[in-house]
Amino acid sequence: MKQTFFALMILVGVLVFRSGPALAEDVPGVQEHPLVSRYPGQEIRWQEIENHRPYRVPVGEVTGYRTITDWIDTEGLVTRTFYRYEGSDRTYSEMYLNYLQAFEAQGFEILARGNSTDRKGVAIGSRRWLEVHLAENAINKAGEVGTMAAGTSSSGGAAALVARKERATGTVYAVLVAEQHSATYVGVLIDIVEVQAAQTGLVSVDAEAIGAAVLEYGRVVLSGLYFEYDQAVLTPDSDPVLEEMAAYLAGRPQDRFYVVGHTDSRGTFAYNQKLSLDRARAVVSALKDRHGVQADQLEPHGVGPLVPVFSNASDAGRKKNRRVELVER
Repeated sequence: MKQTFFALMILVGVLVFRSGPALAEDVPGVQEHPLVSRYPGQEIRWQEIENHRPYRVPVGEVTGYRTITDWIDTEGLVTRTFYRYEGSDRTYSEMYLNYLQAFEAQGFEILARGNSTDRKGVAIGSRRWLEVHLAENAINKAGEVGTMAAGTSSSGGAAALVARKERATGTVYAVLVAEQHSATYVGVLIDIVEVQAAQTGLVSVDAEAIGAAVLEYGRVVLSGLYFEYDQAVLTPDSDPVLEEMAAYLAGRPQDRFYVVGHTDSRGTFAYNQKLSLDRARAVVSALKDRHGVQADQLEPHGVGPLVPVFSNASDAGRKKNRRVELVER
């Protein structure tokens, strides 16, 4: 099945997720983003890169006059690239579907998608949807990207997709819009939003966030718990999270949970398994002794490096793998 899929990708000519140098037909000064590269034959005709830019990721249809209700509000490094394809041998729909398959193949979660063949209505990809999206995420640099907002008598359909991927260095969102501007012109705008990971100690979970994560996933990573290096001793910086955990648990005295310690893969398995268990026990003890949590409400366990969330090949991945979780039981 995989061989068939990749053979199809090569046959159609999609070269996605390989960075490459700008082509001669591109406007000067642009560069392919490392996460996604063009459909063969496309030219980069416009690009805008802004750091620390607020961005509203649209994940729903139009719900009222110039209104989309469902957004994900974020901020980060935003790279917006507009591609032009000239020729009558490819359509916007074909390009959209190939990008969709490529994002899925690279492990992106598709949050929203839509294909509007006549651009009418309120669906994702429709003219009204695009207008709201571009109004919230304004284009601040002039250029050929303006064709996305300029309808023509010969224009055809349009499609859009919104995707997300969790990386060790932070979350990345992709918002793609493809439009048939004319019989021989397809425009594609791809926005890549790289959300910078929060600085250690500035952001941690609260009781509401704990409850929301447990309700949806059955577990929550307890960001903001810190230990002495290579020890199972909580530092004073952990106190705010312990207080929030205690508040959450006090509101649910009938519920029972596992507290699960995790480590990265450096060192022996036996050492890491013991360290992860000792750290889980330290959290449980702190909650019982200092915050009055019921003795039978929490059960500590340690799994060492057995359940990584990212590769241990990088410092960023190892840091994410060293964690403590609260898990339903």
